[in-house]
Amino acid sequence: MKKTLMLLLCMIFSASLFGCGSKGVPVTTDEDNKKAVIAVVEGFGQKLKNVSLLSASEDLKKSMNENYGSYITPELLEKFLSDPLNSPGRLTSSPWPDRIEVTTAEKTAEGAYKVEASIIEVTSAEQETGNAAAKRPITLEVNNASGKWLISSASLGEYSTEDSIIYRNTKYGFDFTLPKSWSGYTIVTESWQGRSLEGSTSGQVTETGPKLLIRHPQWTKENPREDIPVMVFAIDQWQLVSEEKISLGAAPIGPTELGRNSKYVFALPARYNFDSLTGYQEVEQIMEKNPLKAFDLQ
Repeated sequence: MKKTLMLLLCMIFSASLFGCGSKGVPVTTDEDNKKAVIAVVEGFGQKLKNVSLLSASEDLKKSMNENYGSYITPELLEKFLSDPLNSPGRLTSSPWPDRIEVTTAEKTAEGAYKVEASIIEVTSAEQETGNAAAKRPITLEVNNASGKWLISSASLGEYSTEDSIIYRNTKYGFDFTLPKSWSGYTIVTESWQGRSLEGSTSGQVTETGPKLLIRHPQWTKENPREDIPVMVFAIDQWQLVSEEKISLGAAPIGPTELGRNSKYVFALPARYNFDSLTGYQEVEQIMEKNPLKAFDLQ
């Protein structure tokens, strides 16, 4: 009888520990961990729209702490603050980051997952339909620190839409839409020179500025292709161009304005395609679609 009672008590005790570890701690499966990791990434994605990457440094620090602090490690937060324009968050008023959609979450080690996902950007139109105005790939590493899952690294890819990719320049403030066939493009930085057309300085170089070349991925030194050049002017420099006080080359006409923000004017050089390199017709077709959209920087 005593033996039977002890056996019964053991069975009850064992049943109470079913699904628990040796110390009564609930066992967490890989599937549970995966769900927790995805929940952290999706929660982080919901906060992106609240963080304006163009805010003053103190405001940005406060905003990132309030919105990101529960989802990322302190080290990653510091990295974001040191380079905000290349960090996840809101850069323009529209479109804005609405959410993160997870593609895969793969366990890489005990307490560590690699997550491939996309930041979904929307305008008011897409917000109603659930579609995306643009997508940006993001790769995240999520680690378990003292029982809490936190994002420890985040790597951003190129913006894209359904049939295009977007080059975003955060130094001067513009987006440039390209066909998907340009994926893997490079940016080459040159400079333009403006020669004075007035008085004692006539003929002298009095103004300079950057000229960015968007270069096709198949471009080689042996077989160059047509670049897409974007000249960048400060507002007062563009005024000199408009008033024909400086000359930018031998062409009888000046560059064509592509767009502007509060600090810069972006322009296409005159006769940029007179060399008729491979792909010049495609570049002309790209330019006909008004691919450059400027946005303001602080």
